[in-house]
Amino acid sequence: MNLATPITAKAASNVSRVGHTVCPHDCPSACALDVDLTAEGRIGRVRGSSENTYTAGVICAKVARYTERLYHPRRLLTPRRRIGAKGEGAWLEISWNDALDEIAEAFVKAEARHGSEAVWPYFYAGTMGQVQRDSIERLRHAKKYSGFFGSICTNMAWTGYVMGTGALRGPDPREMAKSDCVVIWGTNAVSTQINVMTHAVKARKERGAKIVVVDIYDNPTMKQADMGLILKPGTDAALACAVMHIAFRDGYADRDYMDRFADDPAGLEAHLRTKTPEWASAITGLSVEEIEAFARLVGTTPKTFFRLGYGFARQRNGTVSMHAALSISTVLGSWQHEGGGAFHNNGDIFRLNKAELMGTAYADPDIRMLDQSQIGRVLTGNAEALRHRGPVTALLIQNTNPMNVAPEQRLVKQGFQRDDLFVAVHEQFMTETAEIADIVLPATMFVEHDDLYRAGGQNHILLGPKLVEPPETVRTNLFVIEELARRLGVSDYPGFGLSEREHIDGMLAASGWPGYETLALERWIDAQPDFETAHYLKGFGYPDGRFRFSPDWANGPSPNRPPKSIGAMGPVAELPQFPDYVEVIEVADAEHPFRLATSPARSFLNSTFAETPSSVQKEGRPEVMVEPSDAAALGIVDGDVVRLGNSRGEIRLHARIVSGARPGVLIAEGLWPNKAHLDGEGINVLTGGDAVAPYGGAAFHDNHVWLRKDSE
Repeated sequence: MNLATPITAKAASNVSRVGHTVCPHDCPSACALDVDLTAEGRIGRVRGSSENTYTAGVICAKVARYTERLYHPRRLLTPRRRIGAKGEGAWLEISWNDALDEIAEAFVKAEARHGSEAVWPYFYAGTMGQVQRDSIERLRHAKKYSGFFGSICTNMAWTGYVMGTGALRGPDPREMAKSDCVVIWGTNAVSTQINVMTHAVKARKERGAKIVVVDIYDNPTMKQADMGLILKPGTDAALACAVMHIAFRDGYADRDYMDRFADDPAGLEAHLRTKTPEWASAITGLSVEEIEAFARLVGTTPKTFFRLGYGFARQRNGTVSMHAALSISTVLGSWQHEGGGAFHNNGDIFRLNKAELMGTAYADPDIRMLDQSQIGRVLTGNAEALRHRGPVTALLIQNTNPMNVAPEQRLVKQGFQRDDLFVAVHEQFMTETAEIADIVLPATMFVEHDDLYRAGGQNHILLGPKLVEPPETVRTNLFVIEELARRLGVSDYPGFGLSEREHIDGMLAASGWPGYETLALERWIDAQPDFETAHYLKGFGYPDGRFRFSPDWANGPSPNRPPKSIGAMGPVAELPQFPDYVEVIEVADAEHPFRLATSPARSFLNSTFAETPSSVQKEGRPEVMVEPSDAAALGIVDGDVVRLGNSRGEIRLHARIVSGARPGVLIAEGLWPNKAHLDGEGINVLTGGDAVAPYGGAAFHDNHVWLRKDSE
C-alpha cells in the first residue's frame, strides 16, 4: 500500500505560477498546499508542500483532486428562493440584494415576535479558516441572537486530555519520526490524517520503530501496524488500565517521575490492583497475551509516542477513555523523552486573540446557549434543549450540513419541516440542508478568498491567500455577515467593516505574531513551544504543575466548557475517581444485540466530497460491515439488503461481510448523503443526541442496534 497516495496527473502545460495555500477542511492536519495556477486564472494540480515540515509533501487523495470540486457542474452559483413546499426542489433565482433583504426581514420578524433569541446562527467547521468561519459569531453577539455551543466533534476528546494535562498541547507531532514506538490510538490515520502516517512510517524506516494501532476494526491504518489491537467499542479505558496495572506490577512505572509530576500515584496504583489483564480481556475482547505484549512493548520503550485521536472518544465514556489512555504516558514517564509522550491537539500553542473578529466585547452572558448536537430537539420544541425559553424560528447556516451530519436525524428533519421556521443557507453545493431552506446563497471555496488557519494536529499558523477569482455571482462568508449587519443596524459595532486581510492583520497583531505581509512571504509560523514546555517538564498546566490522575470531572478545565448557565452535562456522578472503564455507553442488550460505529470513509470528510464523482466512485454505496459469524447466524450474505434499527428509527442499506471486527460490532463508513440510502434516510437516524458527561458532545460511535435481513 502506498500511504502517500501520489497523484500522477501531469501538470497543465499552461501553468503560469504556483500558489501557496492551506487545506481548509475539518481535519487536524491543515496541510500546506502548492497549487498550480494557469494563465486563464484556474487551478490545476494540488499537492502537499514539501517545504512544510509537517505536511512534508503528502496530502490525501481527495484534496489532491480539488479541481473536481471547484469546477463541479453542480456547484451553486446564484442565490435562490424556495417557491414550492419545503424540500420539493422548486427554486427561483434572485439577486443578492433581494436574497439578503429577505433574510434580514425574516430575522427582524422573528425577533419582533419571540425576541432576539428566536434567531440562531448555526455553523461549524466546513471551513477551518478563522475569518470565514467565526465572523458569524460577531453578528450573533451584536444582535443578541441565541448562542451556539459547538459540541459535536471535539468535546469528549479535548476534555479528557485537558483533565489530565491542564492544557491542550503536547509534544511536537513531528517527533513521531524520532520515536521507537508510535501508538496510533483511535484514529484511522491512513484515511483521515495521512501526515500522521508520514512521520510514523519514517520512524519505522529510519529507526526500526514499531507502529501499534488500537481501534475497533481492521481499517487501512490497522493494516500498517506491527501490532494491531482490535477491541470492542467503548472499552479503551479498560485496556489503558490493564497496561498501567502491568507497568506497576512489572516495574515499568517511573515512580520518581510520578512523585515529581503527578497528583496521586499511590492512589492510582492502589486503584489499579484489580485491573488485571484478565479483567480487561473480558471487557475488551483482546486476549491476555495481546494486552501483556502491548504493555511490555510500551513499558520497555522509553521513546513511545501516543498519538491519541478522536474516534475512541466518540463514546459516552469517551472523556474517561481519553484520560485513561493519556495517563499511560505519565505512569511510564514517557514525556521525558524526545519522541515520547502523548499528543492529541495543539490548540493552546497558537494564542490567537479573536476578540475583535468574534465581537466578544459585546457578548451578553444572559443570552442562552443552544447545543449544536441537539438541533433536532431544539427545532422540535424540546423545553430542556431550548433552555426553557422561546422557540427558534429563524436560522442562518454556514459551513455545516445538519440535515445530514447531526444526530437524531428524524427529529432534525421534523424540525426543519416546520412551516414557521425560516432557514437561510450559505453553501457551495445544494446539500440536503440547502434543499430544505427558504433562501440559498452560493459560497466561495478556499482558493477564492483570504483566510488564516491554525493546525490543531500539528504546530503551524498558516496563511491561505486568495489565489483565483470566484465566479461573479458567488460571495464569501464574510460578505454575507457584513451585509446582514448593515441591514440589521449593527454595522457600526467594532469589528465590522473590515476586510479579510484587515481581520488577519488585527488578529495576528493582537496575538503577538508577525502581520499579514510577513506571513504572506513566509507562508506559515512554527508555533511549537520549546521541548521542556511541550513535554511538560516545567510542570503540567495546573497551578501546582501536576498531572491529574484524579481529575475534578464536574469542575475541571476544558477548552470548550459549557457556560455556567448550563453547567456540567450528562451522568457526571458516574465518572470514576481514577482511570477506569465505566459502562455509561449504550450497551448491547437482548433487543439490540449489536453495537454500531459510524466511522469515517477515506474519500469523504464528514459530508464534504460526497458530491465529488471520484470520491463517490471509490466508496461505492452505503454499506454496513458485518462480521462473518454474525452474518452466518442471521443468514446474511455479502450484498444483501439489511435493516438496522433502534428506538430512534431504522434504515436500510447493503451488507458487506468483512472480517476484522469483534462479533457483535457493526461498522458503517461514511458519511453518505441521506438520499444515497435505499429509503432516503441515512445512518444518523440511529445516532443519539443526548449530552455526554461531563461537558457535552455527540457519541456518534456509541449506538446499540438490531440487525436483520430485509424481507421486502
